[in-house]
Amino acid sequence: MNEYLLKIFRKGSVTYYNSSLLFPRKIREDVTKLYAFVRVFDDLVDSIPPKVDEFYKLRRMYEKERDGIKTGNLVLSNFVELQERKSFREEWVESFLDSMESDIYKHYYYTIDETLKYMYGSAEVVGLFMLKILDLPEESSKYAMLLGRSMQYLNFIRDVKEDLQLGRQYLPISEMEKFGIKTLEECNQGFKEYIRFQIKRYFEFQSNAEKGFKYIPPRFLIPIKTASDMYKWTASVIWRNPCIVQHLKVRPRREKVLLVGVKNGIGVYLWRLLSFFLGLPI
Repeated sequence: MNEYLLKIFRKGSVTYYNSSLLFPRKIREDVTKLYAFVRVFDDLVDSIPPKVDEFYKLRRMYEKERDGIKTGNLVLSNFVELQERKSFREEWVESFLDSMESDIYKHYYYTIDETLKYMYGSAEVVGLFMLKILDLPEESSKYAMLLGRSMQYLNFIRDVKEDLQLGRQYLPISEMEKFGIKTLEECNQGFKEYIRFQIKRYFEFQSNAEKGFKYIPPRFLIPIKTASDMYKWTASVIWRNPCIVQHLKVRPRREKVLLVGVKNGIGVYLWRLLSFFLGLPI
C-alpha cells in the first residue's frame, strides 16, 4: 500500500482510518485511495485562507488524469485507477468537486434543503463510491447515501468551532430563531436546545441508514458498523454537553475504535452462527 496515501488517510481521520483497518487488505487499499482523493481537495478549501488557485489546478489535473494524460500525481492516478476499475460514475465525482468548490464562495446555509444539497456532493456520493468498492447491490444505494449524509451532518455539529473559524455555518441558520439564538458562539440554553435538535436529526438519518446494513456482508459490516458506532458515541457525548463543541473537537481515541471493532466482530459472527442454527435468515 502506498505510504503517501496512507499518511493522508491516517492524518485525516481517527475514526475512518482505524475502522478501515478491519477491512480485508484489498478493500482497505481501495478505501485509502478514495479517502486520499477526497481529503486533498477538502484540505485545500479548508485552509485559511482557502487555496483557491491550487484547488482549480488540482481539479484540472484530475480531468487530465481521467482523460488518460499522466500528471505524476499519486493521489489522482490511484483514484482514477480505482474509478475505472470500480465503475464510479463521473457525475458523482463532479458532484463531489462542485461541493468542494462551493466552500470557496458559499459560507452560510440558511435552510436544511440548502445543507442537504451540499451534502449530496460532499458525503452522499462518497457512500456511493463505497457501495461500488464493496460491490454491494444497487438497491442498497439509498442507504449508502444516507450513511454518508448522517456522518457528514454529525461532523457539522461536532465541528461548530472549526467551521466558525473558517467563517462557515452548515447547520441551518433559519432554525436558530426557533431557539432564540443569533450566534453559535455563546453557550446558553437556546444553544443547547438547538444543538440537541440537530443531533435528533442526525439520529434520524443514522437509524434509516442502518436499515441497509442487511445488504452488507459480515466481513465488511464490521468496520462500517464500527465507524457508525463511533459517530453515535460522539453524538451522545455532545448531547450530554452541547457547549463542548464551542471548545473542542469530540472524537474517540484510537484504542476505543479498535476495541469497538473487536466487539462488533464477535457480535456479527455470533449472530450469524446463532441464525444458522435457528434457521433464521442471515
